[in-house]
Amino acid sequence: MTAEFTGWHVLAEFGGVDAALCDDLERLESALRESLIAAGVTICDVVHKKFEPQGVTVLALLSESHASIHTYPESGDIFVDVFTCGSIGAGASTAVELLRDALSPKDVRMQVIRRGHGSQRIEEPVGAGLTRIWDLHEVIVDTHTPFQHMVIARTEQGISLFSDDDRQSTEFSQLTYHEAMMVPAFVLAEKLDKVLIIGSGEGVASQMSIAAGATQVDHVDIDQLEVELCARHLPYGYTSDELAAAVAGEGPITVHYADGWDFLATAAKSGTRYDVIVIDLPDERVEDAQHNRLYEAEFLSRCRALLAPGGVLSAQAGCATMWRNETLQRSWQRFHDQFGTVVHYGSDEHEWSFLFGLVDSIDDPVGRMTDRLARLPYQPEVSAEYTDRPDEHSSGVGERGGRV
Repeated sequence: MTAEFTGWHVLAEFGGVDAALCDDLERLESALRESLIAAGVTICDVVHKKFEPQGVTVLALLSESHASIHTYPESGDIFVDVFTCGSIGAGASTAVELLRDALSPKDVRMQVIRRGHGSQRIEEPVGAGLTRIWDLHEVIVDTHTPFQHMVIARTEQGISLFSDDDRQSTEFSQLTYHEAMMVPAFVLAEKLDKVLIIGSGEGVASQMSIAAGATQVDHVDIDQLEVELCARHLPYGYTSDELAAAVAGEGPITVHYADGWDFLATAAKSGTRYDVIVIDLPDERVEDAQHNRLYEAEFLSRCRALLAPGGVLSAQAGCATMWRNETLQRSWQRFHDQFGTVVHYGSDEHEWSFLFGLVDSIDDPVGRMTDRLARLPYQPEVSAEYTDRPDEHSSGVGERGGRV
């Protein structure tokens, strides 16, 4: 039997500790010993060093690894470092928390790092000073395409897709996301025949459009490698065979590997018009980013010009929350500058906000959408009671083996 090569490393900084305590070797060593024993870890040996004119280092050798404290009496600061091997990190965290209680710092900064096998993770930036941590149980794809860093991995949300550290979709929640983006557009549009999808590399949006009654879908994505890897590895959206057929134009869905900006120009020259246009790209950034131009006013204006009478533009627009709210405010203003009717739909999946624009101003758009929903060939499956498990709520669309 071999040892499990995993561990938890807890790094802490205690500030505002009594200066005398920071220079008291005996009290510090006793506090470290007692905290480690109470946390259930095994001490093999303890060594220490008292510095001149002040300062103390105490280092404990553990069966599980090590623990140390290093003090700065002149400022009342202590560095704490506890590492314990094994898949459960409670020992290291508990030891640091008990040491905190013993030393009574006025402020504490603490970071927990998972190390070893199974420690891969993605830190998704959510907002200023706020990060979501995704533990990756198995990395299936980790590559840099010509346009982005792409990861497909198994997480607690099933097989999941990440682009430049932003979660794009997960096996358990993709249906919630895609229905929120597509269904309101289907029922707001005057008719549903031709659909243009810009982005949305997984292919679910295109398949959902056909299931809702569209006869032609142009799917435009600049990143061919990402689309191909999604088809190969994601259990939702295109299969590799379906993608090959769509690239060849053999069916109602045609995949175009092109820049969305350029494709709009080509469509405008040919006189093509769409009943629904969907912009589904990596999130607009508050800072500068290349794809931001596909959210901005000029791009929205060019999309609006390609809409058929009664056509609808759909776009993911940020979050109606305390984070990523600035992009929603931007999108809200842009849509109201471009469209006579704007409908907001908030999804339960990460609190996403979606905006839907109709050129003409109409009375009671939500009432009209609600009335049409019952007659839509595609009936959405998700609701407030949705459990995020595709095996429990099969939509028949976008999941392998389903209705497409």
